[in-house]
Amino acid sequence: MRLPSRGEKGFTLIELLIVVAILGVLAAVVIPNVGRFIGRGEEEAGETEFSNVQTAVIAMMTDNELQTLPNAVAVATSDMSAFPDSTSDWNNTGKVTDIDGGTFGAGDKAGYVLYQHDMLGDSANTTLVNYVATSSTKGTYTCDSYGTITQASTGY
Repeated sequence: MRLPSRGEKGFTLIELLIVVAILGVLAAVVIPNVGRFIGRGEEEAGETEFSNVQTAVIAMMTDNELQTLPNAVAVATSDMSAFPDSTSDWNNTGKVTDIDGGTFGAGDKAGYVLYQHDMLGDSANTTLVNYVATSSTKGTYTCDSYGTITQASTGY
């Protein structure tokens, strides 16, 4: 092998081919593993969201001293401002008295919902509680009258 003379710079073709081969081997090993990690993360996110919704329903039922929900949810939804029951009000079924014994009235928000739930029968929407962080979820859920949640889709 001869020494480069003054002014000659660069890599030989062999050196470049070796670098490309090494990069190809690394890509072949790394890319499938990254795909697996992404899939696993989405699966875990769906499981976490399901757990959060189930915990929120239990907390809402406990706060409102409910053993059963007035209306079960048969059609899967991701709208937590209408889940699990946005229909029960003082005028039909369900919400009769609040946690302090106050009677719900026309100015109060109907339903036992996880987002913007009206806790008190004070004829104002000033005591709204959020059992979940956002008004919608990625997944869709149903709920039976005992508060058991079923995940219809994860949304991922």
